[in-house]
Amino acid sequence: MITHELGRTGLRVSQLGFGVMQAGDPTIDEAAAGRLLNEALDMGITLLDSARSYQLSEERIGRHLRHRRHEFVLSTKLGYGVDGVPDWTAKCIAQGVERALRLMQTEVIDIVHLHSCPLETLQRGEVVEALARCRDQGKLRVAAYSGENEALDFAIACGQFQSVQTSLNLFDQGNLDHDRLRRAHEAGMGVLVKRPLASLAWRHTQRPDDHALGLYWDRWQAMDLEQALPLAGPWTELSLRFAAFQPGVSACLVGSTRIQALRENAAALANGPLSSSTLQTLRQAWQRHCAGAEGVI
Repeated sequence: MITHELGRTGLRVSQLGFGVMQAGDPTIDEAAAGRLLNEALDMGITLLDSARSYQLSEERIGRHLRHRRHEFVLSTKLGYGVDGVPDWTAKCIAQGVERALRLMQTEVIDIVHLHSCPLETLQRGEVVEALARCRDQGKLRVAAYSGENEALDFAIACGQFQSVQTSLNLFDQGNLDHDRLRRAHEAGMGVLVKRPLASLAWRHTQRPDDHALGLYWDRWQAMDLEQALPLAGPWTELSLRFAAFQPGVSACLVGSTRIQALRENAAALANGPLSSSTLQTLRQAWQRHCAGAEGVI
């Protein structure tokens, strides 16, 4: 498993990270979820990413991986969903961190993101300062932001975050257009990529109802990559390698309920970067058909 430094945070992460959202689904058997989490570590993944909104994911990390806490970098996202406390307030951040520590059964969380926090809220400073206080108190190591577009620009420029998480894939290339990854990297920030597989938009014969997946499907149709790169598949590998080897990217987060899918993703990354000609074709297809499109929230 390839590993990278997470900016200048002092943390090192596997290039393939495990997004635990699907493993937190309560319809998945508890024992099966535990096996999946442990097998992810067994195959060399050292970055697990959760969130307040990922149902049982934080609880399951604590229940099944407490005894292996020293083996992985633990990331979560918060800012909302604390009972009796308004979302996006200092109190919500402080209590959200305490809740995550308790559920994940750890003394410190390596990375805590403000999860798609609106730009106006970031600019007010209250939640940013609250997250920094939690870091200064030793409850987390890295204060981070997860989001897109102008809010991400602010997070990169403000100097208050040490890492960011954002979308990048074949159908979500706006961060490359706006040079955000380079600016974050030059500022010493870690960069975690979410949705590197574009929600597998190419598997759908009709437009899905899901907001993000529907937009990716529209862009897949517009870019007509099967015509531009007729021999390039499989698209899962192409999209993952496209995202993972962009300059400045520390890790790509992939979710699954199947350990075999994670193994296939790791094997894809072992094939290394895409050729310069393939990268150029993918960028040109985006710029011809989707230039100016916003990052999908």
